[in-house]
Order: sequence, then structure tokens, then C-alpha cells
Amino acid sequence: QVQLVESGGGLAQPGESLTLSCAASEIIYSIYDMGWYRQSPGSQRALVAGKLTSGQEMYADSVKGRFTISRDNAKNTVYLQMNSLKPEDTAVYFCYVTYSDLGTGGRSTYWGRGTQVTVSS
Repeated sequence: QVQLVESGGGLAQPGESLTLSCAASEIIYSIYDMGWYRQSPGSQRALVAGKLTSGQEMYADSVKGRFTISRDNAKNTVYLQMNSLKPEDTAVYFCYVTYSDLGTGGRSTYWGRGTQVTVSS
């Protein structure tokens, strides 16, 4: 079973930066996209950023211009550079990998266990 291992979370002050990393425990074939969701208490998990294998990037409006997603396809690793952090960015961040599932003919998703990001002065 593939595992996604996140790192880089922690405590930051408003205006500071953090970089999240997510590495797969083994090679994943036929990746459609990789990225990050986040969930804060009382809220649903929501997309932060995703990057398709085609190169297209998607960002939540609230992070555009502040966060940057990147991928290392050779390492099945996805990164999230978070700049100008705000208290409202506080959440648990989950990485994901969506891939073409030959068994089902559709797409399936692996999820990481999450890493806490807290932005507070």
C-alpha cells in the first residue's frame, strides 16, 4: 500500500514562510495530479493547490499569489511553498495523489495523514 508522508508543517508567525513536502513511499504510475488540501476545525477539507501531470496548476483563491505548488515527478514528490502566511491559513494540510486505476478503469486517490500548520503571533 502506497503511503504519502508529509513534512514541513509547524508554527509560523504571520508574514513568514513554510514549505511542505510530500513523498510517496513507492513509485506511483499514471499520476493524474498531485497536490494539497487543508482542513481547519469545523470546516470541510478544501483544495489548496494541485498540479496536473500536464503542468496545469490550480489554486484556491485565498492562496493565489502567496502559495506555489511544485512537483518532482522522478521522485513522486509534491511541494507547497507558502509565503506571507496568515492566521487563516492555520489548518491540517493533507497531500494527495490522484492516479489512473487500471483495476477500476477510473481514478483513485492516495491521501497523506496530514501535517499541522499554525500561523500565530
